[in-house]
Amino acid sequence: MRTVHPLLLLSLLAAGPLSAQEFAPAPPPPAMAPQESAPPPAAADEGAAPEPEVTIIKRKEETIEEYRINGQLYMIKITPGKGYPYYLIDTDGDGSLETRRNELDNPPVIQWKILKW
Repeated sequence: MRTVHPLLLLSLLAAGPLSAQEFAPAPPPPAMAPQESAPPPAAADEGAAPEPEVTIIKRKEETIEEYRINGQLYMIKITPGKGYPYYLIDTDGDGSLETRRNELDNPPVIQWKILKW
């Protein structure tokens, strides 16, 4: 028969209660007191972007939609009776609608002149 080293036996006995504590079920969390619900914050408090004001003008065969933020016109959508809608856009904020696009999904390719010879 083999003898067990006393230090090994002592460490096994000491580790026994620790492993039993690891597998014990956790106590349930304490009950929370009900809290009063606060009203949701207003949209202006969140710092959200202002919503555009849209003016719709209907003519004989076309529809014109003017988009403004804080009274500043920044885009016009024109839907003709026949054909595809197109947009007139103020890209630099100076008040003149200098850009015309057929779609808003595909942004224009930005081009810079690097060298000239």
